[in-house]
Amino acid sequence: MLSRWAALDPRLARWKKDNIYGFLAIHLIAALAIVPWFFSWAGVILFFSGLYVFGVLGINLCFHRALTHRSLACPLWLERSFAFIGVCCIQDSPPHWVAVHRKHHQHADEELDPHSPLVSFFWAHMGWLLVQMESMKRRPLIERYAKDIMRDPFYAWLERRHNWLKVALLSWIAYFIAGLGYGVLSGSNLSDATQFGLSLFVWGAVLRTVVVWHITWSINSVTHVWGYRNYETPDVSRNNVLVALLSSGEGWHNNHHADPRSARHGHSRGEIDTTWMIIRLLMLLGLAKNVARPSPMLANKFNDAGNEPAPEQLDAFKLESPTPPISDLAAKCSNPPVPTIQKIC
Repeated sequence: MLSRWAALDPRLARWKKDNIYGFLAIHLIAALAIVPWFFSWAGVILFFSGLYVFGVLGINLCFHRALTHRSLACPLWLERSFAFIGVCCIQDSPPHWVAVHRKHHQHADEELDPHSPLVSFFWAHMGWLLVQMESMKRRPLIERYAKDIMRDPFYAWLERRHNWLKVALLSWIAYFIAGLGYGVLSGSNLSDATQFGLSLFVWGAVLRTVVVWHITWSINSVTHVWGYRNYETPDVSRNNVLVALLSSGEGWHNNHHADPRSARHGHSRGEIDTTWMIIRLLMLLGLAKNVARPSPMLANKFNDAGNEPAPEQLDAFKLESPTPPISDLAAKCSNPPVPTIQKIC
């Protein structure tokens, strides 16, 4: 744990300057939304609809539940379409996203967890993205945790030469071009058409991306700090109602850590999981198969904790029992199988 604190010391850290400058620039552009000149109702509509389309379909359903945990199987054309949408959220390539999250589950709230709040809340939220870590080198990480994702030529192409980032930035530019073109074709002068295009760019692309970032990052930070626990998992994951509502079900994080492969994160009647509702719709349409549901043995497996509070402190990441191996996350999957990964000593 002390090594992670040292990593945040400016005198010792090896900063990811491209990430730092990129996050700063994008947040500043998103802040233009408060300037009236960049406002349009069309931009606002694109912002809210984008939270659903990009955040829920791209990140929640595809990157997280379909690719990382193999909780469901979709036709390849649909899976790749959702993945393309997820890439537009600028949360890295599918192979890297999957690798980081699988490593998090294997080492949840331990020394090797990429983003545990036991270091600090800021570290879990976004600090880990700003510092180079020896244990997070890109190629070895993907080779160990996401080899199955790299077998798909589309995902391998997105990973190469930062193609995922090029796709995302082009999607942003498309917002401006669409707005500018609409303004010109509707008879507006060039100044008004430019203003409309920029409003779609700021609200529909950049601000939406920033908000989806912080919702996703809140799963790593908030739901390991505040909330209740249905299961006495060996990590400090919680169910957080507010984050669950904002993230369309991802905030039922203790449930998820208790049964990572389940496509349904809300386990009780009051735990609304909008992403699960979408999966149910896909099932009815015949577009989702091999859907994993919560294990009926969860309560017995975790001693029927029943809303137990998480431990307040864990000394230097030393937990009382080991984290479940990642083979639990994707076992019994046939399309394609995720290799069994043993816990790193």
